[in-house]
Amino acid sequence: MSPEHLLAIDVGTGSARVVLFTPEGRQVGIAQREYSHGQEEGVPGSQVFDTETNWELLADCMREVLVSAQVDAASVRAVSATSMREGMVLYDAANREIWACPNVDSRAGEEAHELVASGEAQTIYEKAGDWVSITAPARFRWIARHHPEVFERIAHVGMLGDWVATKLSGEFATDPSLGSSSGMFDLACRDWSDEVLAICGLSRPALPPVLEPSTIVGHVTARAANETGLSEGTPVVLGGADTQLGLLGIGVSQPGRFTVVGGSFWQHTMLLDQPLIDPEARLRTLCHATPGLWMMEGIGFYSGMALRWFRDAFCEQEKVEAAIEGVDAYTLMERRAAAVPPGANGIVGFFSNVMQANRWVHTTPGFLGFDVGNPKQSGRTECFRSIEESAAYVSLAHLRIIEEVTGCTVEEATLTGGAAKGELWPYIVANTLGLPVHIPVVKESTALGAAICAGVGVGMWKDHAEAVGAVTATERTVEPEMGTSAAYSRLASQWLEVYRSAMPLSESGLLRPLWRAAGT
Repeated sequence: MSPEHLLAIDVGTGSARVVLFTPEGRQVGIAQREYSHGQEEGVPGSQVFDTETNWELLADCMREVLVSAQVDAASVRAVSATSMREGMVLYDAANREIWACPNVDSRAGEEAHELVASGEAQTIYEKAGDWVSITAPARFRWIARHHPEVFERIAHVGMLGDWVATKLSGEFATDPSLGSSSGMFDLACRDWSDEVLAICGLSRPALPPVLEPSTIVGHVTARAANETGLSEGTPVVLGGADTQLGLLGIGVSQPGRFTVVGGSFWQHTMLLDQPLIDPEARLRTLCHATPGLWMMEGIGFYSGMALRWFRDAFCEQEKVEAAIEGVDAYTLMERRAAAVPPGANGIVGFFSNVMQANRWVHTTPGFLGFDVGNPKQSGRTECFRSIEESAAYVSLAHLRIIEEVTGCTVEEATLTGGAAKGELWPYIVANTLGLPVHIPVVKESTALGAAICAGVGVGMWKDHAEAVGAVTATERTVEPEMGTSAAYSRLASQWLEVYRSAMPLSESGLLRPLWRAAGT
């Protein structure tokens, strides 16, 4: 085993993980904790990021990964963090956390409506590349209105990945990829926008300096060392946003590459050499982790979380059988669902909707199309496959929008993240997109991207390009099959029509939607 290691901390929407890598990019340890985000009492749409509890989970993960990998903390050359976008943490003048939310917090509906009505939402979109539904401007207005005592105490603002670096080092900083997800950036300048900050009622001193990923921001403090098991003085290196670092971790560094990062959410992305935005405000554009690059993105909301929900709600039997067999429950369910034909024997899953940033609404989650006369071919296995298929249909829709806006014709794709670990989901994605789909060796590519940042920060590699060449590789390529791909093309078009027809059930208020963005 290499005498040196790099530690990556990944704060996702549904779980947090800590991954230990060698300088060769080999994963030697991982620890993970699932969590959920509670609602603030009496505040519809709210979701709270519990900084105290979640830091304890992260600290547990750090200790666990060092023990399980039998690694001395002194061998960790550097640590870096990545996180979900949009989520943020606010601090007072004593650097204490006073308010925090994850990306899916949608409490600021009224404030988002006001920004739309005033025309400021469009101004923000044109400047910052994202709509006001789940970004900071509407949230800050909500805090100022409903918790003025909190708003008045704001001394520092940080994104969730920045929060990890602050907990470890005591220092405040952000990078363009995470900072731009706040909706308060000037994309072209890759820095905070004074115009948008004014709309939020904030001033520059409350915002952290913007530094490029791989910058050393500080060192692990004595307190953090005691809490996490890391060595005091270990360099803390700036990482970035989860999707952007996921692209870095699979070697995607050139404009024109289409990538699906399949985690709790699915991010469908293409890198750009200019800050191009969708004129119809469907998708969003953020800064990439590499200087001089940006990223257009469509989000498959809860695509991965929907499968986790199904596992936990309906697959207790498979969990038991999988434990006996020594495999993951997802592996067992995929194996069974692989025998089901495309279209899941007529069962249609309703989960994520195609992204429309300025009015992002999802129908109520569920299934339609059961054949009650044929339970052996119309049950849990078909439902499982229909969830995987619905995620692929959203992927195809986002690919088409990206091609339309950029004028590019995509000829291949990459799938990474948890969804790439199995056999069936990559097969469904390749045949739905009608493209060869490359699967990287390291599926925890977001964590590997953070490890790359850590390694570059302490001089293991001179830059990201050298690191990518040293540690990234393709495991396999899934080729589409002509007949299956044609079938999925028809099924995807049908799914879009059925989804549109199902939307009135949620729009009317008769049923609760999967999720709806603030201001919709």
